[in-house]
Amino acid sequence: MVAVPRHPFVPAALAFAAHDDAPLPVGHGQTISQPYMVALMTEALLPRRHDRVLEIGTGSGYQAAILAHLVRQVVTIERIEALADGARRRFDALGLHNVEVHVADGSLGWPEGAPYDGILVTAASPCIPEPLVAQLAPGGRLAVPVGDLALQELVVGVLSPDGLVTRRAGACRFVPLIGRHAFQEGF
Repeated sequence: MVAVPRHPFVPAALAFAAHDDAPLPVGHGQTISQPYMVALMTEALLPRRHDRVLEIGTGSGYQAAILAHLVRQVVTIERIEALADGARRRFDALGLHNVEVHVADGSLGWPEGAPYDGILVTAASPCIPEPLVAQLAPGGRLAVPVGDLALQELVVGVLSPDGLVTRRAGACRFVPLIGRHAFQEGF
């Protein structure tokens, strides 16, 4: 996390608060996660240098930038085109050429690039979206905030031969994941 400054990922008017351990608005009703949560989710994913990771919820791109320093490739999905465009510009400016950005319904994942060694969801879902589990490689790891709109719990899973084995990693609060296998638009 030392290698990725947070200030390029927040609006200029909030640069003074970029390194506070707090979520900050990034526009379009979305937020950049607090650094503690970014670290917790990254650690839960157990990233390895050769991994291909799918991130759901690009936002400003901060979490994907952290992952880009730790894994071979990051594929990140954002439903809001303006946020995806901003993230692409930041990745280019920072020389992060191992990040691929797509505008799509994140609850569907990105099957074109599957399977993934890890999937990280940076938005709250009422359940773990089945399309994401289907896109995990054997032994792949997943981290997703699961719960209602008010409060969620970070669920971490590993795909075993018997299915997804999960554990709970603590309470959290995220903006909602909007999509076919998550909260519906206009919830």
